[in-house]
Amino acid sequence: MKVFVVLVLALASASAGLLPQTAPVHPRDRISVPSINGRITNGKDAVAGQFPYQVGLSFSSSKGSWWCGGSIIGNEWVVTAAHCTDGATSVTINYGATVRTSPQFTQKVSSSDFIQHESYLSLTVRNDISLIKTPSVSFSANVNKIALPAISSSYSTYTGKTAVASGWGLTSDSATAVASHLQYTDLTVIENSVCQQTFGSLIVTSRVICVATPKGTSTCQGDSGGPLNLDGTLIGITSFGSADGCEAGAPAAFTRVTSYVDWIKANSGI
Repeated sequence: MKVFVVLVLALASASAGLLPQTAPVHPRDRISVPSINGRITNGKDAVAGQFPYQVGLSFSSSKGSWWCGGSIIGNEWVVTAAHCTDGATSVTINYGATVRTSPQFTQKVSSSDFIQHESYLSLTVRNDISLIKTPSVSFSANVNKIALPAISSSYSTYTGKTAVASGWGLTSDSATAVASHLQYTDLTVIENSVCQQTFGSLIVTSRVICVATPKGTSTCQGDSGGPLNLDGTLIGITSFGSADGCEAGAPAAFTRVTSYVDWIKANSGI
């Protein structure tokens, strides 16, 4: 019996690092609640052409609609989060927009042209990535692709690097609608071991990349699927944050693109 008790305690201790201290939540699924501090997320307004690879994605389904972000990676391909495409029947892609309601042009794509990762698992936020095959677009100053990481950078952690996240997501926990103007902010990549202290190692695997969110600066509802850009390279796709809110100061997490360059190439040729 004593051995059994010791074993149980050892398992409980080991699992403590596996399980989240704070529940992870996709920005798409976050419910707006009043913010105690009433702060905005400290984002800045983007100017025209600053993020030509950024697209706005308006998804539709029989159960409603939702807004996500995405990144152009080729003339016929957009990459976003699997939790954005999950359950959708179609998407309207907004290209070249700074003001969300004034894109350069739009395309409507049905779910038959979605390639959602075959091993996406919402419970543990695994493989949160999808591709969208689009009609071919011509690139311009306001509509262009972002580079994917080189295969040789597959082992880069990016810890300590400052990357740029962008999107039309909520600008505070108390906001009730996504932003009208494209926002961006600089965020510093942190070690996964630090992120695991909040979300556990079951959630934060090597295929996840996390950033610190000082002063309430973070991704929020509506930013799902959007880019994390480091020096012109897409290193992250907005995946999840803390259920405590965008301004809670907990890390924000992204799908680590270096872990999926082979998958992207196999499915898109890019």
